[in-house]
Amino acid sequence: MNLQKRLNDAVDKHGVPGAAIAVWHGGELHEAASGVLNTRTGVLATPDSVFQVGSTTKVWTAALVMQLAEEGLVDLDETVVAYLPDFPVQGHITVRHLLTHTGGFDGDLFEDTGRGDDCLDRYLGFLKDAGHVHAPGELFSYCNAGYCVLGALVARLRGTTWEQALRDHLITPLGVTQAALFGEEAVLFRASAGHIGPDNQVYPQWQMPRSNAPAGSTFCLAPRELVRFGRMFLAGGVAEDGTRVLSEATVEAMLTTQVEVPIRHGMLGDRWGLGFELFDWGGYGHDGGTPGQSTFWRVVPGSDLSIALTVNGGGATGLIVELAVPLIEELTGLRLPAQPVPPASPGAFDASVYAGRYQGPQMAYEVSAAGAELEVALIPGELMKSMGQEGKVARYVHLADDTFVAVEAEEGRHETVSFVVRDGQAAYLHNSRALPRV
Repeated sequence: MNLQKRLNDAVDKHGVPGAAIAVWHGGELHEAASGVLNTRTGVLATPDSVFQVGSTTKVWTAALVMQLAEEGLVDLDETVVAYLPDFPVQGHITVRHLLTHTGGFDGDLFEDTGRGDDCLDRYLGFLKDAGHVHAPGELFSYCNAGYCVLGALVARLRGTTWEQALRDHLITPLGVTQAALFGEEAVLFRASAGHIGPDNQVYPQWQMPRSNAPAGSTFCLAPRELVRFGRMFLAGGVAEDGTRVLSEATVEAMLTTQVEVPIRHGMLGDRWGLGFELFDWGGYGHDGGTPGQSTFWRVVPGSDLSIALTVNGGGATGLIVELAVPLIEELTGLRLPAQPVPPASPGAFDASVYAGRYQGPQMAYEVSAAGAELEVALIPGELMKSMGQEGKVARYVHLADDTFVAVEAEEGRHETVSFVVRDGQAAYLHNSRALPRV
């Protein structure tokens, strides 16, 4: 496998400060780390270093909810307000809607409601002003806020905090050791810092708000622990020591398609289960990101493969595409879809269907015609700007259906953008979030 050399080469090529990878295959764990955890301190990355794993946390939160369902404490098709009477978003929103990102309300709401144990309850109150994007169950639109609500549900029904429920019901039964949920825990490990911008500056705020923890703002893990979590699913819900963590029926339910994803090109899953991204090539998993840190996690049934790669800046996407994807192909014999590229003869399209402004809580897009291409301008909000995202304008050509691909590549891949068209007019620009036309 020559994992160390491959990681070293990829880190150097893509200008990444540091990265770590763990691969379980053929009954063995393989690990490697390269570079530094923090360019200010020069502390070397090691296989047991902890990185912020971002939205991979959502699968852990989903598993906590599914344990409640196994115990008869939650019905996935019951409304959220049946369990959280103070949930203020109007509409028939069920627990299943939140698990599958189909709740229909604004998702990128990152309000800091403090470090107290009541932060999730206070976050519920903040959602009274959340905007409606679509009717519940109508469309997939990635929703961080929905997973914060699920975290509040877990905490309320367990009579504790989300963090303690995570420790009691997943971290401890799984035998996880390299994990931190707060900064004061992370300092006990070799902890990675995020790096942003072309010169890989250390992001000044190490941890995001606790109120967003169930969606992925705080959880830190070594890649081996994500691999361990994946192995539990490969084993039908059983931990390494034989402890049953989830029932086989629950594992099957979490891996059963619940909703199709409108954007069908790039790194995003083709479908969504209960917490999981599901891929047409046969794997499942979830990606994650916090300011300056990125995580890639995949599990492949039938191949006894669980792989996790964490990166703390630079060309993270390019490194993932170059390193992780070929590894999966080599170890499984599967062929993953090629990254989309502009076709030699792009299809014709009616630009008037797509032209307009599309707005979300953290970003907006201005789309206009540019001859045989679309010109798409990204306008980042203040949070995105603080994370190093600059406004940009890119040209896109028609790829397939209502999906367009960027003419120029970034980090070795061409971005795609899709539209949800209704009655001959684009109602949403979809980039994993459904951004409504305004």
